[in-house]
Amino acid sequence: MDEKNLSIQGSLLRAKDNSSLELFFDLLNLIFIFFICTISFLSNFIYNCSTFKPAKSNLSIKTPFLSVKIRPTRTNVSKIKTIFSFLAILECTLLIILSLIIYLGQKIDTTSVVFVPKGNISNIITYLGNRNFNISPTIDKYLLVFIGRPQAGWINIGSTSLSKGDFLYHLANAKAATKSIIIYPGETTELILQLLAREYNLSYDELRNSYDLKSSLEDGMIVPETYAFPIGISADHLISYLLKVSQATHENMSKKIFKNYDKNRWKRYLIIASIIQKEAGNEKEMPIVSSVIYNRLRKGMKLQMDGALNYGKHSHIGITARRIDEDNSKFNTYKHRGLPPYPICVVSPAAIKASIFPKKTNYLYFVRDKKSRKNGHIFSTNYKSHVNEILRQKKIR
Repeated sequence: MDEKNLSIQGSLLRAKDNSSLELFFDLLNLIFIFFICTISFLSNFIYNCSTFKPAKSNLSIKTPFLSVKIRPTRTNVSKIKTIFSFLAILECTLLIILSLIIYLGQKIDTTSVVFVPKGNISNIITYLGNRNFNISPTIDKYLLVFIGRPQAGWINIGSTSLSKGDFLYHLANAKAATKSIIIYPGETTELILQLLAREYNLSYDELRNSYDLKSSLEDGMIVPETYAFPIGISADHLISYLLKVSQATHENMSKKIFKNYDKNRWKRYLIIASIIQKEAGNEKEMPIVSSVIYNRLRKGMKLQMDGALNYGKHSHIGITARRIDEDNSKFNTYKHRGLPPYPICVVSPAAIKASIFPKKTNYLYFVRDKKSRKNGHIFSTNYKSHVNEILRQKKIR
């Protein structure tokens, strides 16, 4: 049986389960309503018996189903009042239970997969409430204490419309199956979205539209990391989570270094970090590459860096003289002075730190060192030395 048929069968089973649960709640409602009406009738009937006191004769009451004779003594009246009190308490209890069943039977619209953060039940309820789930911060908090503590992470709800009771139960018991994915530093958002679409069977267009709508940067916003997303997550939900985590990471890093987060200043650092990420052969030389960028900017020189042309869909395409000649975008630092309009790719923490703390040098040029085992470069302070090094590297095989 193929995956599509299994998926269809799974959906039908979930729909059947939800339908059965709704029928169960409806039947319980009818049963409790019947019991409450019966108890209410009996309690009122007995109360009327206890208050009606003929002077010298027995009380004889007949109904279509019941015939009762009661001698109006103090003992009988006391017993009747005791029974009445019990039935009144039972009636109140049944009303509370009926109200709870009606409350748990309310419909909740949700996503098929829900993320639950770490924290106590109050924090989790607040988190879900802030995301437009029909959750009560008072009642549902205590219901979850009784049902079970929600698990942190991704929860497989299995349906987009279900009862509140079923939703709370899934929060405490239904862990979602996840699939891990690695986003590497130096990759462009274009190719990352293609990877996500491929790995999680999602629409690239939906991912792209969601990213463009919610991201503050065209590229470089996503933090490269290993992520575990649930199978069945929606494109919008995935992007929302990815950008939220990434935004928090950027803000925390900025506040750790500068004690605050300035959006425009951080964007500039990310742009420089993305060029460093594309150009540097290893983390050790990142601060040196950073110094070359700052030195050339300070002198008003064009950056003339190949890595800047590896933007978007060109992430892994080699840079040729023809490409440099034909590309007229702002990413072509051979033609345009200054920095590109936005980051070229996603960047590592090491690249960000290098962009903020460049090494103090006079270097203006660098060329790939063919003898380096770590993809290193040889740096020069003047053009003549740089040209000589290029000629020397061409002789190495």
